[in-house]
Amino acid sequence: MRRTLTALLVPLLFLAATSGGHAAVMYSVNLTNALEPSVVLTTTTGAARPASFGTATFTFNDTFTSLSFSATISNIDFTGSQTADTNDNLTNAHIHASDTLVRDSQGVAPVVWGFIGMPFNDNNPNDVVFTPFATGVGGMVSGKWDLPEGQNTTFTAQLPNLVAGRAYINFHTMQNTGGEIRAFLEPVPEPTSIVLLGLGTLAIVGCGTRARRRTR
Repeated sequence: MRRTLTALLVPLLFLAATSGGHAAVMYSVNLTNALEPSVVLTTTTGAARPASFGTATFTFNDTFTSLSFSATISNIDFTGSQTADTNDNLTNAHIHASDTLVRDSQGVAPVVWGFIGMPFNDNNPNDVVFTPFATGVGGMVSGKWDLPEGQNTTFTAQLPNLVAGRAYINFHTMQNTGGEIRAFLEPVPEPTSIVLLGLGTLAIVGCGTRARRRTR
């Protein structure tokens, strides 16, 4: 059922994005170690350290010309001084995407937009708000991917990947330089999106019904 809904929703979102339609679309994701390949969680002395994790929400504006996000991350050191060890120190954070990426896999895609460390692409304008936890390990970060921004690409060029689940957000640490936690962007329909989905479903069902009638 989930795959069917996604298959129906993706073309409708892309149609809204490319035709100037208005659809409130939000992604809500959980970042874990599971989808990152070869993650190691130890201190510099070899002791185990706690799993890192987080949550993030992404919201397209109503013309699909920007994507805002906010993330809350735990057990990754946002300042370099929240723990005594350096392995959990945050180094970079990005969105990766590719038209060949398989959703919910450990596949690796290039950086298309960076918002912490290098490359840094939230610069036209710089919308990043970086807030380490006052107590504990981790922090919150938010930003906005605008049309002119991207790492050797643009928001418009990556829009098909963003709406089709071929993109992921991840956070990198000193120990896991290729990425320590990851989540694929996944659409969560809000009311207007549900209406679009319903209309699209009815249209598909209607077309199928008419086709069967013509063949009788």
